[in-house]
Order: sequence, then structure tokens, then C-alpha cells
Amino acid sequence: RIVSPTETVYGDRGAYDVINGILVLVGKNLRLVGETDTITARDSLEYWEKKQMAVARGAAEATREDKRIKADVLTAYFEPGAKDNLELKRIEAFGNVRVATREEYARGEHGMYYTDREVAILDGAVKITRGDNQLNGEYAEVNMKTGVSRLLAGPPGSKGGDRVRGLLVPKRKPDRGSES
Repeated sequence: RIVSPTETVYGDRGAYDVINGILVLVGKNLRLVGETDTITARDSLEYWEKKQMAVARGAAEATREDKRIKADVLTAYFEPGAKDNLELKRIEAFGNVRVATREEYARGEHGMYYTDREVAILDGAVKITRGDNQLNGEYAEVNMKTGVSRLLAGPPGSKGGDRVRGLLVPKRKPDRGSES
């Protein structure tokens, strides 16, 4: 366990490269716990002190309240905050990216989450699922604060790729005429 004024990092074994300022933890139950965020990993958890970033590898997950972002690899970027402590500003996600809120589930190949705006950007074979409904496209903006998502055939300004496709399932009304 490594403790700083604002975070605690957990792992079974660790190595610290003093010259480059890189800490690598391995073992079970790898996690970095901050005031509002928790980052976990299965394979390794790295902290790059000089670059003010953390890398979670293998079934990586970042959690803030009821919002989650998962991927094969998550890279978290920190910046000095108001109290001279480091604050998580953005997370870049690579491979099997999944974003979840209370209402919605979205996935893609690559993602970026901006903590200050609470917006996740996903690209590459994006699927957004809410209840029984699913939308497919190449680029999505998921506002995790408002619950409003935007799905496009490609990133803004691009020529786009395939069309946006969707499966919308109407809610069934109870059949009032039949009795059992």
C-alpha cells in the first residue's frame, strides 16, 4: 500500500524506477483509490510520476459514483488541482471499451472520458444500448451527466463511414381485454 495525501495505491508487489519516476504494481486486487475516483486493473497498475499519469492494464476499470468506464487498457491523466493536489482530468481507453451509466451502456474500440464535462467519446464499431433498444455507428458522444448520447456515422468533420443503424423496440401495453 502506497499512500499520498489524496490517493492510496494497492498491490501485492511493486517496483519503483527512481530515475524515471515510474512505479509498477502487480498482484491481486490492484487499485488506485482517490477522493472521488477508483481505478482497478487485473495485470498491472503503473504510475508515471513525471508525466502525472497512471496506466491500468488488463480488465481495467475507472469508477466515479455510478459511472464506469472499462477497457483492456486505461490511461488516466492528472493535473494539479485547486489545493495543489493532483486531480483526474481525462481517461483514454483502448480495446473493448465499455461505458456505463444507470440508464445506458455503450461500447467501442477506443474511448476518451473528460471528467470535468463528464463526457465520453467513443469510436470504432460503437454500440449504444438502453433497455431493449440499440444504436450502432462509428462515433458517439455520451454525456454521463445528463444521460443524453449522440451517435454519428463518423467523427464530426469527417466524411463519415457506414450509416447509423438502430433497433428500437416499442414498449408493450398490457392487454386489457383478456382475462386469465
